[in-house]
Amino acid sequence: MKTKIITLESHDNLISVRDKLSWAKTPRILLVWPKYEKVSLRLLDLKILQRHADSLGAQLGLVTRWNNVRRDAESLNIPVFDSTASAQKDVWLESPPRKRRIPKPPQVDLRKKRDEVRIQEPAWVKSLLGRIILFAIGVLSVLVLAGLFIPRAQVTLFPESKLVSAVIPVQASLSFNSVSLNGAIPAQEIFVIVDVEKIKVVTSQIAIPKTKAKGFVQFQNLSSSEVTIPAGTIVATVDLIRFETLNRTILQGGVNQIVEVPIQAVNAGEGGNVEAESIISIEGPLGLSMTVTNPESISGGEDENAIGANENDRAILREETLNELRLLAETQMRTELADKDFLIVDTLELKEILVEEFSPLENEAGDTLTLIMQAEFSALYVFANDMQTLTSSYLNASIPEGFSVIDEMQFELIDTPFTDSDGVTRFQLQISQNTVKHVDVLQVFNVIRGYNLQNAKDELIESFPFRQEPQITINPSWWNFLPLIPFNISVEVK
Repeated sequence: MKTKIITLESHDNLISVRDKLSWAKTPRILLVWPKYEKVSLRLLDLKILQRHADSLGAQLGLVTRWNNVRRDAESLNIPVFDSTASAQKDVWLESPPRKRRIPKPPQVDLRKKRDEVRIQEPAWVKSLLGRIILFAIGVLSVLVLAGLFIPRAQVTLFPESKLVSAVIPVQASLSFNSVSLNGAIPAQEIFVIVDVEKIKVVTSQIAIPKTKAKGFVQFQNLSSSEVTIPAGTIVATVDLIRFETLNRTILQGGVNQIVEVPIQAVNAGEGGNVEAESIISIEGPLGLSMTVTNPESISGGEDENAIGANENDRAILREETLNELRLLAETQMRTELADKDFLIVDTLELKEILVEEFSPLENEAGDTLTLIMQAEFSALYVFANDMQTLTSSYLNASIPEGFSVIDEMQFELIDTPFTDSDGVTRFQLQISQNTVKHVDVLQVFNVIRGYNLQNAKDELIESFPFRQEPQITINPSWWNFLPLIPFNISVEVK
């Protein structure tokens, strides 16, 4: 019988082999496996190829030495041969006939069965009234859920409050190392350098030196040697009013030799006018070999009046500048300290004036006076933690039962600190703190939830002592009832 021989290759799979079968027009189709290459066809693939061959009216056979392929083929009653020659000589076993599937007869009365299975709705549900009732129940359910979860309330309570205060005698010193319950507390010292420039308008009249006093003096030799008197030699009165010689002069040698030399005051003004015989001293080594005097008065020094700062103006400006520096020093110290550290302001003191410059200078005219000053200040302060340690024991014993603290502790000096010779600063400190009556938040929830706004306020006022009427805010604003769920209510105690 005519046989179509198809030699398989290693890359063949179910699809490619099936296509090759489709081209066969013979009653037998023989698939030949390669000797040394493996073809990836499974048992299921062989079953599909067998059925495809049956659909083409042909019988499928195999030529292979692979034992696993031979077993799969024998399980499907596919004839297997050792070679193509034996496949053409030997007799092929007939494949068993395939069973024909007989379709089941179609079912009848399907509509009737559907009606029997379907659950029938009650008649009232199908009616218009029933549908309206169901719709109303749905809407009501949505409203109930919205009323439970959407409204939120903010409740602010102002419970009864009491001010607790105490007066503590405090001793602060740099020598203390720790806080003691008897009031001793370690002090710290802070130093700051501040500077300021301050201007003052002046209207005072002062005398401004105008011309220098002039005259002459007589030098008398005390030795036998000739003495040269240089120009600019300084002579002075008992009050140290100084004059200078105008010319270079030679004093002849010999005891009691005299020479006259013109002079003028070193500083201009009326202060250079002196009486006769007032000049008695010579500055420098020349005073050892001669004497000096003025046989006549020295005159010609004049002053003129002008607007300028006098000593009083300078003293006032200096005091104002020091006060301003003190304020700046206190401000800078507070900036450098921690937020709650306690500065003992009364211990603030001036340590040193580093710069002090007036402009214009003394005896100079001007309608303004400027002072540039830089100074160093020091002060004592106490750490906030040390103050807390010292004062907490005093206040805790004074807090009424059922009350709790809400504000930070306040400190206030009630006397002027005094520092003794041992360096201990003593002062009295008043401490105060606000406390409020404890409010049980869970009890608040139970009292007000579900009530309308006014009734909730009335219930709170009746249940708790308040210093001020409680405030309740409901969101949305048009809703007048507090939520039933506690976590939708926020309570704040002030």
